[in-house]
Amino acid sequence: MPGAIVQLVLFLAVTGLGVYWFAKAVYHRFLYVKLGQPVNWSGRVKHNLHAFAAQVFGQTKLLKDKKSGLMHIVIFYGFIILQVGALDIIYKGLSGKPLPIPGYEAFELLQEATVMLILIAMGYAAYRRYGEKLGRLKRGWKPSIVVFFIYALMLSVLLTMGFHRLAEGEGASGYAPISSLIAGIFTGISHGVAEALYIAFWWAHLLILLAFLVYVPQSKHFHLLSAPVNLLLRRTEPVGRLSKLDLEDEEAESFGVGKVEDFTQKQLVDLYACVECGRCTNVCPAASTGKWLSPMHMIVKLRDHLTEKGAAITSRSPWTPAFAFKSTGTHSMNPEGAELGKWHGQGITDIASTMQAQAATWQIAQHPPEQLELIGDVMSEAEIWACTTCRNCEDQCPVGNEHVDKIVDMRRYLVLTQGSMPHDGQRALQNIERQSNPWGISRSDRVKWVKEVDPEGVLHVPTVKENPEFDILLFVGSMGSYDNRSRKVTRALVRLMNEAGVNFAILGNEEKNSGDTPRRMGNEFLFQQLCEENIVTFQKYNVRKIVTACPHTYNTLMNEYPEFGLEAEVLHHSELLDELIRAGSLVPQYEVEERITYHDSCYLGRYNGVYEQPRNILRAIRGVTLLEIERSRENGMCCGAGGGMMWMEETAGKRVNLARTEQALATKPTVISSACPYCLTMMEDGTKLLEAEESVQTRDIAEILELAVFGAVKLDDKQPISVS
Repeated sequence: MPGAIVQLVLFLAVTGLGVYWFAKAVYHRFLYVKLGQPVNWSGRVKHNLHAFAAQVFGQTKLLKDKKSGLMHIVIFYGFIILQVGALDIIYKGLSGKPLPIPGYEAFELLQEATVMLILIAMGYAAYRRYGEKLGRLKRGWKPSIVVFFIYALMLSVLLTMGFHRLAEGEGASGYAPISSLIAGIFTGISHGVAEALYIAFWWAHLLILLAFLVYVPQSKHFHLLSAPVNLLLRRTEPVGRLSKLDLEDEEAESFGVGKVEDFTQKQLVDLYACVECGRCTNVCPAASTGKWLSPMHMIVKLRDHLTEKGAAITSRSPWTPAFAFKSTGTHSMNPEGAELGKWHGQGITDIASTMQAQAATWQIAQHPPEQLELIGDVMSEAEIWACTTCRNCEDQCPVGNEHVDKIVDMRRYLVLTQGSMPHDGQRALQNIERQSNPWGISRSDRVKWVKEVDPEGVLHVPTVKENPEFDILLFVGSMGSYDNRSRKVTRALVRLMNEAGVNFAILGNEEKNSGDTPRRMGNEFLFQQLCEENIVTFQKYNVRKIVTACPHTYNTLMNEYPEFGLEAEVLHHSELLDELIRAGSLVPQYEVEERITYHDSCYLGRYNGVYEQPRNILRAIRGVTLLEIERSRENGMCCGAGGGMMWMEETAGKRVNLARTEQALATKPTVISSACPYCLTMMEDGTKLLEAEESVQTRDIAEILELAVFGAVKLDDKQPISVS
């Protein structure tokens, strides 16, 4: 009896201390998150419940990589099952009796089977990291410590159960095969030794469990707690929508994010939710082609900086207990000696050079965290300007992190507060500001495309003044109005709309740039100006329905303009053309005998879920063999033009559009199709760089449908697509 009391007192003391250290570490990180800008959390939990359940309990994002997903499901549910087993072990050690669970023998079998499954799953996890050496996974003692923790914990469970059977004199049982085997191995030892070993392993199990508990919030495994919270508190607005800046705030000293506490509290929760799985970096077009940006390293660096700066501001140490978790100092980025230049990757894409450069440049800083600049010491401008805003990182992230808004917020600080951005990007924005297009061509020439693509006046393209009773406004956009290649897409779309009897009109010279490029490049002031001017024009002509061939314009008008007062239905031309085919208003009567692979636009697909409509159009055309690129739909790779990159030169690694064109050419197509003027330009440039333009043509879906509806049309100086 005295021994039992001592054991209980020690148990309460040790457990209480472990829980206290755990709570202290969590609370201090909570204080760091509170340094961020306040967020309106109302309505988020209810809105996100379904997605929360699917991603936490269904592990849907993790299953994008099926091998890794199945491994994680075993570990996730295994630990849930073993929590009851841990209670049983603890209760048994304190009371001498098992938990009063119905069907206890079956429960024991479930526990032992679960332990073995977890050991196998963790073995596979170690193999993927050190055997397969997956490029996206870090290697070293920090990423590996959890493997040792879990192996030690599982072995302590089995040994505790085995020596308990031996100490109690229980015979072998088919319901407890592993513990029976352990007991059988040590059958010859005395009862006293068996009892002592049982107590020793009981304490080992408890101490390992508590040590893991204390370690979790002080490592990447904090995601066990923060990831479910992050998923439950995700934003409720359309995915990818950027926050609206109050540019009229006279008290604002700066705009955008220039220090870590300028991020919102939700953005800071993201940092602690990261599990460093590298899925985001693995699909990032910048990282995959040898640029500086690695979404995973961005989150990790911001997290380290938040922890170090938060500790300095709040005077609350992030490490508990101090003797076990000694601070490694303050970190900053030192890019010297790790320059990224020419492409040295293996295969079409390769993240190795980016991963190595990021790991090498994150070093111990010489200054306290309060003196470090977020942009310069933590994040380099090269990283910030490498992002194409494709959101592939966010789509892959299993914990709901949002990377793009953080990058754009830092761009806003550079542009609006510091007046800093790459020269070629600055030139494009100045042209948009002066002439409402990136080339600086006269704004009065916006409507010239009508006569230049239709010199004989065959097309019917009325302006809103000429056709005030229009049903649909065709928002041509800057590419469709000024770019010679994109004008052919506009021409095809107009022919198809006329054929289908669509009552439409254009704004002509009253149309302005949508503002997508300025907003993604950080110039929120210019975006809001263009947005408000366009909305005034829409209201002037009572616009109720808009169609556009540009996914960037489509996304901006549909998802971001409503916050500024737009009330209109917005369609992408693929949606409209699909509707017209299904309604019988357009009949593809000619065969187009081509092998066509379709490249998904990020702003059409990942941002807005439009995957089937463009494919439906191609499927409706006789003779078309529709091919799928290995990376397609929500996993499709960016063409490299988004986020303003259309107007900026790539100075490191491989051109993104070259890599994407190589992926498309791997399907051996005769035509690469798209539904975006940016993508069309980038893929066409890619075929030229690869000297494949003679054998593989690039066409917008509207151009292909035009051929199927009207027959062979010479689009340029090349041979037309085969039509019969």
